[in-house]
Amino acid sequence: MRLAIIGGTGLTALDDAVPAAPSRRTPFGDASALPQRSAAFGEALFLNRHGDGHALLPHEINYRANLWLLRELGAEAVVAVFAVGGIRAGLADGRFVLPRQLVDYTWGRAHTFSTSAKPLYADFTEPFTPHLREQIRAAADTAHVALAADDGVYGCTQGPRLETAAEIDRLERDGCTVVGMTAMPEAALARELQMAYAGICLVVNPAAGRGEGGITLAAMRRVVAAARPRLLRLLAALADVR
Repeated sequence: MRLAIIGGTGLTALDDAVPAAPSRRTPFGDASALPQRSAAFGEALFLNRHGDGHALLPHEINYRANLWLLRELGAEAVVAVFAVGGIRAGLADGRFVLPRQLVDYTWGRAHTFSTSAKPLYADFTEPFTPHLREQIRAAADTAHVALAADDGVYGCTQGPRLETAAEIDRLERDGCTVVGMTAMPEAALARELQMAYAGICLVVNPAAGRGEGGITLAAMRRVVAAARPRLLRLLAALADVR
């Protein structure tokens, strides 16, 4: 089962990657970036959902084109890397969370391949594929990378602004443990294409109202840089486990 890795703020590129397609063009418009292929990660495909230079905000990403192109290139399983804010107490910066469920708060995004001529009623009871989550958990053990939680609930907000403290309180009441902006409609589109899908969340800041001081992009980037070696080790182990 060929693996694709979708990165973003938490992972912008793989080492030793080369182009894997001649074009970004799909029937749904252009994908965010030209997919790459990395021999260092078992020939896994890689696509940066935010595009080169982080040009695309979460609500501007062409999620349909991204998933369609990866499927056309033979990907059958997708591991998505997310930079998230920690809602649950104890989810410190730099920790990894394996989400089990999600709650979608986004709006206005092109969120389905379904049409009136070809309706798709995908079962989304388990948005993150259980067997792929198990493989990530096994890879984390092999790579000696600790998971702060493997039962996370990802609250997906619209962005690009960060949330208010009251909104984070609401998300916590809804059961969310981390908050991000890109899991939806990515996860649902993968399900419609019958691709296994799971996520690795990197906590890059306390969610609004959960820490002292404000939230800055510079601080997030420092956390991402420090966590990169562990994340790459985990992904390399995942390629071997699979």
